[in-house]
Amino acid sequence: MRAESHPALGMTALLARQREAFLKDGPPSLAQRRTRLARLRAAVLACREELATAISADFGHRSRHETDIMELAGVIQAIDYLHRKLPRFMRRERRHVGLLYRSGRAYVEYQPKGVIGVMAPWNYPIALTLIPLATALAAGNRAMLKPSELTPRTGETLLRMLAASFAEDEVTVVLGGPETGAAFSALPFDHLLFTGSTAVGRKVMQAASEHLVPLTLELGGKSPAIVARGHVNRRTMNSIAFGKLANAGQTCVAPDYALVHEDDLEAFITQFSATAAHFYPQGPSGTDYTSIASDRHYARLQGLLDDARQRGARVIAAGAHPESAASRLRTLAPTLVVDAGDDAAILQEEIFGPILPVRTYRTMNEAIDYVNARPRPLALYYFGAEDADCEMLLARTTSGNVGINNTLLHVAQDDLPFGGIGPSGMGAYHGIEGFRAMSHAKGVFVQGRWNLPGKLHAPFGRFAQLAIAMMLGFGRQSGKDKR
Repeated sequence: MRAESHPALGMTALLARQREAFLKDGPPSLAQRRTRLARLRAAVLACREELATAISADFGHRSRHETDIMELAGVIQAIDYLHRKLPRFMRRERRHVGLLYRSGRAYVEYQPKGVIGVMAPWNYPIALTLIPLATALAAGNRAMLKPSELTPRTGETLLRMLAASFAEDEVTVVLGGPETGAAFSALPFDHLLFTGSTAVGRKVMQAASEHLVPLTLELGGKSPAIVARGHVNRRTMNSIAFGKLANAGQTCVAPDYALVHEDDLEAFITQFSATAAHFYPQGPSGTDYTSIASDRHYARLQGLLDDARQRGARVIAAGAHPESAASRLRTLAPTLVVDAGDDAAILQEEIFGPILPVRTYRTMNEAIDYVNARPRPLALYYFGAEDADCEMLLARTTSGNVGINNTLLHVAQDDLPFGGIGPSGMGAYHGIEGFRAMSHAKGVFVQGRWNLPGKLHAPFGRFAQLAIAMMLGFGRQSGKDKR
C-alpha cells in the first residue's frame, strides 16, 4: 500500500480491517502460526535474488554475501527458531498459589495483543523488518510494516513479496516518506516496535503516548570495544574489523570506539590496517565492500573526519588501497581516528560508518569510568581473558548486551533477548522475550471449592479473623527478634 497522499486516512482503515479480522478469527492455533511462519520463510527464499539486487541498488553497492550473511540468514534462522519453540512459548505457565488459596490454581495465558506496528530502519531493511514480523506472527498477531523511505527499492520488493504471501488483513506494508512515518507512529496499535535513531525514537514514543501504545524501542548509541592489555592479537583484530566494517559500519551494534591499553596502541593501528587489507584485498572498490547508503549520510561522515582533523587528531586510512574509495559512489575507506579529544563530534555522535576512534587507558578502572560517564550503550565488547578485570567490567557497566571476544554475534543468538537500555532502547525482542513483548500475559486464578479467603465477607466471623491473622503474619517473629 502507498500512503503518501493522505497517510493517516488509509492507514487507519487498514488498521481497522486487521483488528476486525483478528477479533473475528480469534487467536490462531499453533498450526496456523506455523503455517504463517512457513509462508514467510518460503517467500524470503523465493525472493532472495530480488531482495539482494534491490538493497544493493538502494545503497549504491552492497556485497551480496553481506546481504546473505547479515540479513537473509538471520531472518531464516529466526523463523526456524520460532517455529521450533512455539509449543513451549504458547504453553500455559503455572504459577505458585499461596497457602491460604491452595485449593485453587493460578496460571498465565500468553495471548496475542492484536495488531503490531513495525517501523524499520534503512541499514538492515530486510532483517529489521522481517524478524519483528516473524515474532509478531509467532505471537499470533496481525502486522503493519513501515520500511524506511531511504531504501525505496527494498521497500517495494517487500511490499510485493508479502502481498503475494499474505492477505492484507494479516500482513501489510505501508510505503511513504517522513509524513507517512509520523502518521504511522501515531496509530493506536496494540504494540509498536521501532528501530532507528534515539532522536527519532523520542518522537515515536511521544506520538505513541497519545493512545498509550506499548513500545519496543531499538535505538543505538556508542558501543565500546575494550581490549585488555596484551590482547591485541589476530583473534581480537579479526572480530573488531568484522564488527566495524561489515555493511561499511552501518550497524547499530558496531563498535563505535575502541579503548586500548596505552602500551598496545601502535600495535592496534598496525594490525587493524593489516586485518582490513586481508578482509578486503581489493580495497574499498572491491565487490565485497559496501557503500554508504545516502549522500547525506556520506557528507555527515566526512564532516566528522574533518572536525577530528581540525582538532588535531590523527586520521589514518587503513587497509589495502584506501585511495580506491574515490572510484565508487559514496565509498569510505576503513579509517582510524587517534587522539581525538572528548569534545570532537566523532566521540559525541553515533558514527554509523567504517570509522573507528581509538582511545587509550592505563587501568581497567579508568576504562570503566570512561564508559560509565557516557549514555548506556546498546552493546559492549570485551577482548581478553575471563578474569577479574572482565568480571569487574561486567558488574560495573550496564549495556543492552555484551560480547566477550566477539562483536555482533550476540544478535545472532536467537535465544538471547536483544534490546537496549536508556538512550539505547526500551524493551527487547528475540527469544522468548520477543514473543512475550508481543503477547499479553493474562493472569488467571481458578478458585477451588474450599478456600479460606472465601469466608472474607460480611458478616465477619471467626473464619475471617483467622484468615486475617494468617495473612498479616500474626505470631511470626524475625530471626533476630527471637529470644
